[in-house]
Amino acid sequence: MSSNQLYPFERNRYYPGKMLTSVDLEAEQNYHINKERFLNGLMYGKGIICGLDVTWLDDLSIIVESGAAIDGSGREIVVDKSVVKKLSAIEGYDKLNGDVAMLKLRYREKAVHSVYSVNHKDGDNEYEYNRIAEEYEFFLTEDEGDIADEDDDEFLLKETLFKSGNYTGTLMLPRAVAKGRNVKVVLEIKKVSTENVMLSCHGVLEMPVFLTPEGDHDMEIGIEDLMLSAGESCRREYWLTVMNTPEDKTEVILRSDSMSAFEDDQAIGVSSHFSMRVRLSEDTPLSLVGQEIGHLSLEARNMTFGDDALILARIHLVRQAGSYIIESIEKAGVRSFIMLPAQELIRNRYMSFFVKDVDLRMASAGREAKASGEPKRADFSNISSGTLEIPLGRNAREGEIRYSGEIAHGLGPGRVYVDVGYYSLSGDARLGTNQQSTIYGNPELFSSWSNVLADVETAVKVLDEKGTFVVAARLLKPVDYLVLSFQWVAIRFPSGDEIALTEDYYDKSISVNTPTVILGPKESHFFSVRFNNMKKCSITYELPNPGSGEISSDGIYTAPSKDGVYEIRIYCTDMPVICTYAYAIVKKKMLQEASEGPDEGTVTAGGAG
Repeated sequence: MSSNQLYPFERNRYYPGKMLTSVDLEAEQNYHINKERFLNGLMYGKGIICGLDVTWLDDLSIIVESGAAIDGSGREIVVDKSVVKKLSAIEGYDKLNGDVAMLKLRYREKAVHSVYSVNHKDGDNEYEYNRIAEEYEFFLTEDEGDIADEDDDEFLLKETLFKSGNYTGTLMLPRAVAKGRNVKVVLEIKKVSTENVMLSCHGVLEMPVFLTPEGDHDMEIGIEDLMLSAGESCRREYWLTVMNTPEDKTEVILRSDSMSAFEDDQAIGVSSHFSMRVRLSEDTPLSLVGQEIGHLSLEARNMTFGDDALILARIHLVRQAGSYIIESIEKAGVRSFIMLPAQELIRNRYMSFFVKDVDLRMASAGREAKASGEPKRADFSNISSGTLEIPLGRNAREGEIRYSGEIAHGLGPGRVYVDVGYYSLSGDARLGTNQQSTIYGNPELFSSWSNVLADVETAVKVLDEKGTFVVAARLLKPVDYLVLSFQWVAIRFPSGDEIALTEDYYDKSISVNTPTVILGPKESHFFSVRFNNMKKCSITYELPNPGSGEISSDGIYTAPSKDGVYEIRIYCTDMPVICTYAYAIVKKKMLQEASEGPDEGTVTAGGAG
């Protein structure tokens, strides 16, 4: 472990008559250098900015393309031109023992430009280097296995399900989860030996506050007939919904003696029982992640494990006649990149080629279910439920109205429908036993089924902006109960881009004939639409962001006076799920272009219709 602390920062203080020595001038340089590296590490982190791709040239050589990166100490590394390297000429080659090597890049300084030292004294060097060149170097190390984030232990709960000389199985989920939202539980299995052994494992989790897509509070986990190579890992993901509950913590429990694991039909040691305590939060998942990332202190950030070098590739080797030849080069999952604000426009344009994950999963699940004959799994992301109680006091009178407290439905602000039903456990004459039931509507219609149902009228007030609701109950006849119990269900009304894709829409789409246009301030452009695999229909145009200009109902866009890139959303009025986007790049034109262009007042941008 090494410390990368670059602060506290100290600047030179200048005053009349101050004599500057080499130490003072070095301090002047170090202040600016360390401040820049401190901000690089804090704002961008460690990773590749651009380029530095590694490709195979021949059995003995590789090419590393030009590029730039920031190392673990915030230092910029610039490879100004592509480099061809023989593997045997890279530092660390002669120390390799295995058949996999990691190619790394690190920062290096080199003193250059030797000059005569005018004021050197006896014993001093007669010549000194006049400059420091910031350079780089490549080197090789042994394979490091999985490249994992070091801070995962702070964010995730982990429990070992089984462990042997060949395989390890670990269960992971976040330490804190958001009520009313989805959360992922991961079963990760790693191969730690070179033996050819097949693994099967099985267990049951009990989760009082979590629901599976089928609505159950217990869930089977495991895998059958898994065969991995040394160092490989396999992850199984299970999605759950967190219930709305007044509790602030819960447990995920491995059912006693439910866990079993076999290697080639030979049983291995497993955990017989454990529980993982999870914190329940009213915060959103984004807020929880932000808190987790932001809580790390500067001291913790400055402590790093290993060196500051960047990994460029994992190179698979074959030993022949006392040397290595290159078999393949692996880059996926090995290289880390820095997300730069300057690339945001390009990133958004490329991302427009991908369907939103939630829609893609639902459409795919529907097609697969139809092909296989299996039922669809419901999507619970827009549904939540829970129970509530309204106290009455003794001998509540007919016509009295009582209110619940303000209840968070967990679906966030917006248009949400909430319904409540009277909840009771009573003797059922028709069934001859105690029956738990929930009645939505007027309980009096079921009075013949039970003589203990309260005759009560309910109403719900949803506070859209707060994401909460209040229930009012009015007694239609006197009761001697102290508390009324209700079951509530909340459903979010989907917006245009949240409606799930169905098979009817799967091959239908619209596209803009000119999706990106360049306009001057206050210029106009007509965004015409092409219909793909569908009949023409009514189109709606909208500007998602304020200050983006104006657009008419027939698609004529007028640019704002401010330079920028503005987004226009276009969708079928009756089928909002079928939508597309256009972009207007607004910038002031050069004076010469304006003088050579059309007369003032003529609208000609982009072929306006």
